[in-house]
Amino acid sequence: MPTNKITPFLKWPGGKRWFVHNYASLLPTTFNRYIEPFLGGGSVFFHLRPKDALLGDANPDVITAYMAVKRDWKRIERSLVYRQRAHLLDDDYYYKQRGKVTEDPMDRAARMIYLNRTCFNGIYRVNLQGQFNVPRGTKNEVVMDSDDFEAIAELLQGAELRLADFEALVDEAQPGDLVFADPPYTVRHNLNGFVKYNEVLFSWADQERLAIALGRARDRGVKIVSTNANHASVRALYEGLGFEMRPLARFSSISASSSSRRQFEELVVQANLDSGAADGLVTTRTTSESRATSRARK
Repeated sequence: MPTNKITPFLKWPGGKRWFVHNYASLLPTTFNRYIEPFLGGGSVFFHLRPKDALLGDANPDVITAYMAVKRDWKRIERSLVYRQRAHLLDDDYYYKQRGKVTEDPMDRAARMIYLNRTCFNGIYRVNLQGQFNVPRGTKNEVVMDSDDFEAIAELLQGAELRLADFEALVDEAQPGDLVFADPPYTVRHNLNGFVKYNEVLFSWADQERLAIALGRARDRGVKIVSTNANHASVRALYEGLGFEMRPLARFSSISASSSSRRQFEELVVQANLDSGAADGLVTTRTTSESRATSRARK
């Protein structure tokens, strides 16, 4: 794996920079194709830097941004330099861009990256009409010292980018491939209300669909690393499918108040890894998918 670091160009709520920084040893170092069905900020992809990858997301703005960088990173970089000046000179520039509608994919991509870097906490949220509606944040850096769009574009040349549902991507994984699945979820409701709260992020039916798809992939010999909330319903779901699990501590940065930000536990689910990446995981095994579903609903 290359030693020079590539920093993700998007800051994504629930992103896995903390995971890469603290728990990179839980990731395998050898695999065939890398598949990530919930791309977002792509922290694990940029850490592993695979030569062959299938990257997907259900968010068209995310995929448009990656495709644009892959296609013409220089144009994206020039656009961000222009937006940096405009952002500093015009206090209303953020809201003008937020309300702008453009069909040009390169302009859409640059706008998305600009909004992501200057909105509140990097949150991505749209209204019922599909319009981005996050208020302006306190950060003014549009162009960052860590930007290396040339290196990102070079890495993306070996990746297929796809706007797609996660299940179709997981189902494409072949023996020896690595699937890293990081579905949308919150870690702020570990003790109560998890399933009800998360219906607006990633429904329980989606959780079941993902777990079962990962189970099928595991049985085909695919290497699996998946993160999720460390909640009883999630643990029961994956325990019933015989996955290896381990709780991980992370720092939640979503809260508006720094005083209310604290560590929360998340869960890493793994299968078919070598002994080094699987050390310390709790393993339970049954084979009944129906039993997993019924137990998880309780």
